[in-house]
Amino acid sequence: MDANSLKKHTTTRGFTYQYYYTAGQPGKPTLVFLHGFPSTSNDWRKVVPSLQVAGYGLVVPDMLGYAGTDKPVEPEHYVTPALSKDIIDILDAESVQKSILIGHDWGSRVVSRLADLYSDRFIAYAFLAAGYLPPQKEPLDPPKLSALYKKATGRDAFGYWEFFLAEDAASLIEAHPDSFYNLFFPNPPSLWEEHISPPGATRKWIETDQRSALPSYVTKQDKQDLLKTLLAGGLTAPLNWYKVLMTNPEFSDNQSNSEDTETTTKPVLFIGCLKDDVCIPTMQKERLKEWAKGPLTIRDYNADHWVILSHGDELSRDLLSWIAEITRGGFASL
Repeated sequence: MDANSLKKHTTTRGFTYQYYYTAGQPGKPTLVFLHGFPSTSNDWRKVVPSLQVAGYGLVVPDMLGYAGTDKPVEPEHYVTPALSKDIIDILDAESVQKSILIGHDWGSRVVSRLADLYSDRFIAYAFLAAGYLPPQKEPLDPPKLSALYKKATGRDAFGYWEFFLAEDAASLIEAHPDSFYNLFFPNPPSLWEEHISPPGATRKWIETDQRSALPSYVTKQDKQDLLKTLLAGGLTAPLNWYKVLMTNPEFSDNQSNSEDTETTTKPVLFIGCLKDDVCIPTMQKERLKEWAKGPLTIRDYNADHWVILSHGDELSRDLLSWIAEITRGGFASL
């Protein structure tokens, strides 16, 4: 992405975001790309160029806690209503009134809240790997969540949360960054089933500094660039995306959401990743179908969680096709 399009904006709650912005051609909507953990805006590098060439506007932020954006260390700053308002502030700063949201991983969580709270500002929603996530109305119980997944799939899925919520998680990751990277960008994808999903497995992998080969979709330079950025800011802030779900602020801010905001009739795209051992596509689709009451497009990729890196060209083509279809009559009236 072009460094000349890099901008900064301070939101109404006082946090400064770094983001890429390019204006779209007349008649073309703006696309908003929201990344997840442990990522930066650079993770969209294989997806957005084709969309920019096609004339679409782009807003691609580093999310709170990452890269050039502020990194508050208190979990309460990562509640989704506040994160959503941050994105609205950026769109307001660029005079973007209507746009299409595209989220990956925890970015899908923010897409979900934006869809619930600011539906009049958006044309459509795309969820990659992780689908729609309903408002959290009680503090998260990771063992309970893991039990639900185990009942549905026959295995654990959220053992790594136990590690991420621990007080020493950030310092351990910072002490063993290569081990952390190799596990969270897995080769083979089945590493997650053995070393992410079971309780205690993630801590053991990182504490013993285990390694694996890089997957084909990232280079040594990609790895070095991301680790340099993550270590410069530290892991405390990124891990708050998990820790906030255990706290009352997230619970309280979402209590006021009415039930009728938890469905949409707008176009929705879901990209399922068949080799993803955490965001299991069948479970993501079930929840998504309860929420999406309008046009729903589903594509399954033979990919692990990092579809935005491994299948950039294919994903760009699918996004272009989907956007062209839903805006065929012109997007201004949507």
